[in-house]
Amino acid sequence: MKYIVFLGDGMADYPNDELNGKTPLELANKPHMDYFGQHGLCGMAKTVPDGMKPGSDTANLSVMGYAPERYYTGRSPLEAVSAGVPLEDTDITFRANLVTLSDAPAYADKTMIDYSADEITTEEAAVLIEDLAKELDTDCLKLYPGFSYRHILVWKNGNLNFNLTPPHDISDKVVGAYLPKGDNADVLQALMEKSYQILKDHPINQKRKARNLRPANSLWIWGEGKKAVLPPFESVYGVKGAVVSAVDLIKGIGLSAGMTCPDIPGATGNIHTNFEGKAQKAIELLKTHDFLYIHIEAPDECGHRHEIENKILAIERIDEKIIAPVIACLKAANEPFRLLIMPDHPTPLSLRTHVADPVPFILYDSTKDLPGVSCYTEKNCAQTGVYIEKASDLMGHLIRDTL
Repeated sequence: MKYIVFLGDGMADYPNDELNGKTPLELANKPHMDYFGQHGLCGMAKTVPDGMKPGSDTANLSVMGYAPERYYTGRSPLEAVSAGVPLEDTDITFRANLVTLSDAPAYADKTMIDYSADEITTEEAAVLIEDLAKELDTDCLKLYPGFSYRHILVWKNGNLNFNLTPPHDISDKVVGAYLPKGDNADVLQALMEKSYQILKDHPINQKRKARNLRPANSLWIWGEGKKAVLPPFESVYGVKGAVVSAVDLIKGIGLSAGMTCPDIPGATGNIHTNFEGKAQKAIELLKTHDFLYIHIEAPDECGHRHEIENKILAIERIDEKIIAPVIACLKAANEPFRLLIMPDHPTPLSLRTHVADPVPFILYDSTKDLPGVSCYTEKNCAQTGVYIEKASDLMGHLIRDTL
């Protein structure tokens, strides 16, 4: 038996006036998701526990079978693991985004133009982070390069008494009300302000502007946390697992849980990601692993950027370019399988950020034929009346067939 999770990050949405009251899931052409919804168990699951922020960190921990209220210690430590950053138990880590801010004279008056600086390339970002580290690193604070706009700051013997805001939550807003708050928050704000002075006229950014690309002209610090400890997935669930993802956070969860997390050329996490490469890597991994967690970031990025047509397209590409070939491989090998198809959280186009609402899921077993729903949508899954209060229980249901 093979076990596969197809995770469409941020795939769920609200009925949208710009889509005549429909959601992207309702409008997308997704015959494979719909088939499994018609022949599987469908319902809603709560991926974000009460009192926790609706981030991809808490939500993916839930879907991967680790209760966030027990195991969550912050987002950035998981990304640090993926980036190979060495951590001590007393280190505090932060996500350091390279963002595009407006050119208002005072830092607090600047507007968050783009939380990803036009999805700056990893190669360009590495140069910027290296130059920032030369100016900003101290005995206690150190910057580490990551992927694209996503990087890591480590504060040795730091504290967690901060109130920090994700940059994707404040797109097109003046940043003053969202600057760091808490103990020693002035240290983080000073670092951000200094980074702007270093980056605003940096040669990399001059070249980007000449190509009509947004400059990565500031760091934005958020996502604080401390080193995470997860029990190995294989020891908890009894199967050898692998994670297919382009996102440091998701790979960090997988690595922390002792799973295989390969790099995939051309996998970017957006609508232009290498869908075919992800599917091919998944098919290769199925030869040596019984469990796969296939994570696709594109719907979430489209939600944050209010790219309506692209969010629908992202769902369609997941169905066509990832689910279809992986399932075809399993069927060709006459391999029985169970699937879990779901988002981690909604990223409504109307809000451009995450919400903690329950999400629609499909549990499918190739050896059974269950009465499901007419097609896989938020509304249809909600109408089944099946509700999983703790989404971290879904992994046990998938692998142990306990529903």
